[in-house]
Amino acid sequence: MSALIVIVHVVVCLILILAVLLQSGKAADLAGAFGGAGSQTEFGTRGQATLLSKVTTISAIVFMLTSLGLWILSAKGASSVVGNEKAPVQTAAPVPAAPAKPEPKKQDQAQPAGQKTEAKKPAAATGSEPKK
Repeated sequence: MSALIVIVHVVVCLILILAVLLQSGKAADLAGAFGGAGSQTEFGTRGQATLLSKVTTISAIVFMLTSLGLWILSAKGASSVVGNEKAPVQTAAPVPAAPAKPEPKKQDQAQPAGQKTEAKKPAAATGSEPKK
Protein backbone atom coordinates (compact mmCIF):
# COMPACT_ATOMS: atom_id res chain seq x y z
CA MET A 1 0.00 0.00 0.00
CA SER A 2 2.69 2.49 0.98
CA ALA A 3 4.80 1.55 -2.06
CA LEU A 4 1.90 2.51 -4.34
CA ILE A 5 1.48 5.85 -2.58
CA VAL A 6 5.22 6.53 -2.85
CA ILE A 7 5.18 5.82 -6.59
CA VAL A 8 2.14 8.09 -7.11
CA HIS A 9 3.80 10.76 -4.96
CA VAL A 10 7.01 10.75 -7.01
CA VAL A 11 5.13 10.87 -10.33
CA VAL A 12 2.96 13.75 -9.10
CA CYS A 13 6.10 15.58 -7.91
CA LEU A 14 7.63 15.36 -11.37
CA ILE A 15 4.39 16.50 -13.06
CA LEU A 16 4.09 19.41 -10.65
CA ILE A 17 7.68 20.51 -11.24
CA LEU A 18 7.23 20.44 -15.02
CA ALA A 19 3.86 22.20 -14.90
CA VAL A 20 5.18 25.03 -12.78
CA LEU A 21 8.33 25.48 -14.85
CA LEU A 22 6.43 25.50 -18.16
CA GLN A 23 4.02 28.24 -17.13
CA SER A 24 4.77 31.79 -18.13
CA GLY A 25 4.66 34.39 -15.41
CA LYS A 26 2.32 37.38 -15.23
CA ALA A 27 4.86 39.72 -16.72
CA ALA A 28 6.21 37.52 -19.49
CA ASP A 29 6.23 40.22 -22.14
CA LEU A 30 9.11 42.60 -22.89
CA ALA A 31 7.87 45.28 -20.50
CA GLY A 32 7.83 42.76 -17.65
CA ALA A 33 11.54 42.17 -18.12
CA PHE A 34 12.16 45.80 -17.17
CA GLY A 35 9.69 45.93 -14.29
CA GLY A 36 6.72 47.38 -16.15
CA ALA A 37 3.24 45.95 -16.19
CA GLY A 38 2.85 46.32 -19.93
CA SER A 39 -0.67 45.87 -21.18
CA GLN A 40 -1.93 44.25 -17.98
CA THR A 41 -4.54 45.85 -15.80
CA GLU A 42 -3.96 46.92 -12.19
CA PHE A 43 -4.34 43.46 -10.68
CA GLY A 44 -3.16 41.49 -13.69
CA THR A 45 -5.14 39.87 -16.44
CA ARG A 46 -7.47 37.07 -15.51
CA GLY A 47 -8.44 35.00 -18.46
CA GLN A 48 -9.66 31.46 -18.71
CA ALA A 49 -7.68 28.84 -16.87
CA THR A 50 -5.36 27.10 -19.28
CA LEU A 51 -4.79 23.38 -19.35
CA LEU A 52 -1.41 23.90 -17.73
CA SER A 53 -2.89 25.81 -14.77
CA LYS A 54 -5.52 23.07 -14.28
CA VAL A 55 -2.80 20.40 -14.30
CA THR A 56 -0.84 22.42 -11.75
CA THR A 57 -3.85 22.75 -9.44
CA ILE A 58 -4.80 19.08 -9.65
CA SER A 59 -1.25 17.86 -9.17
CA ALA A 60 -0.80 20.18 -6.17
CA ILE A 61 -3.93 18.74 -4.53
CA VAL A 62 -2.85 15.15 -5.23
CA PHE A 63 0.65 15.98 -3.91
CA MET A 64 -0.80 17.24 -0.62
CA LEU A 65 -3.09 14.22 -0.26
CA THR A 66 -0.27 11.73 -0.92
CA SER A 67 1.95 13.60 1.53
CA LEU A 68 -0.72 13.29 4.22
CA GLY A 69 -1.25 9.62 3.35
CA LEU A 70 2.46 8.87 3.66
CA TRP A 71 2.59 10.71 6.98
CA ILE A 72 -0.32 8.71 8.37
CA LEU A 73 1.16 5.41 7.15
CA SER A 74 4.56 6.23 8.62
CA ALA A 75 3.04 6.77 12.07
CA LYS A 76 1.32 3.36 12.14
CA GLY A 77 3.41 0.45 13.36
CA ALA A 78 6.70 2.15 12.79
CA SER A 79 9.15 1.91 15.61
CA SER A 80 12.13 3.95 16.48
CA VAL A 81 15.56 2.85 15.38
CA VAL A 82 16.84 3.34 18.91
CA GLY A 83 13.76 1.86 20.59
CA ASN A 84 15.58 -1.22 21.88
CA GLU A 85 18.72 0.58 23.00
CA LYS A 86 19.42 1.18 26.66
CA ALA A 87 19.93 4.70 27.87
CA PRO A 88 23.54 5.55 28.69
CA VAL A 89 24.38 5.43 32.37
CA GLN A 90 25.11 8.87 33.64
CA THR A 91 27.43 9.12 36.58
CA ALA A 92 27.19 12.12 38.80
CA ALA A 93 30.23 14.32 38.75
CA PRO A 94 32.12 14.21 42.05
CA VAL A 95 31.36 17.17 44.24
CA PRO A 96 34.53 18.98 45.25
CA ALA A 97 35.16 18.90 48.98
CA ALA A 98 34.67 22.14 50.85
CA PRO A 99 37.96 23.77 51.88
CA ALA A 100 38.94 23.08 55.46
CA LYS A 101 38.56 25.90 57.93
CA PRO A 102 41.90 27.39 58.98
CA GLU A 103 42.90 26.54 62.51
CA PRO A 104 43.23 29.47 64.91
CA LYS A 105 46.78 30.66 65.45
CA LYS A 106 48.40 29.41 68.61
CA GLN A 107 49.91 32.04 70.80
CA ASP A 108 53.48 31.62 71.99
CA GLN A 109 52.72 32.27 75.64
CA ALA A 110 49.96 30.73 77.63
CA GLN A 111 47.43 33.22 78.96
CA PRO A 112 46.62 33.24 82.64
CA ALA A 113 43.09 32.07 83.37
CA GLY A 114 41.79 35.49 84.37
CA GLN A 115 42.96 37.45 81.32
CA LYS A 116 41.02 37.83 78.08
CA THR A 117 42.65 37.92 74.71
CA GLU A 118 41.88 40.89 72.54
CA ALA A 119 40.80 40.18 69.01
CA LYS A 120 42.26 42.29 66.27
CA LYS A 121 39.75 44.76 64.92
CA PRO A 122 39.51 45.14 61.17
CA ALA A 123 40.85 48.33 59.69
CA ALA A 124 38.29 51.02 59.02
CA ALA A 125 37.12 51.26 55.44
CA THR A 126 38.60 54.65 54.67
CA GLY A 127 40.03 53.66 51.33
CA SER A 128 43.61 53.70 52.52
CA GLU A 129 45.62 50.76 53.67
CA PRO A 130 47.26 50.70 57.08
CA LYS A 131 50.98 51.37 57.17
CA LYS A 132 53.22 48.38 57.59
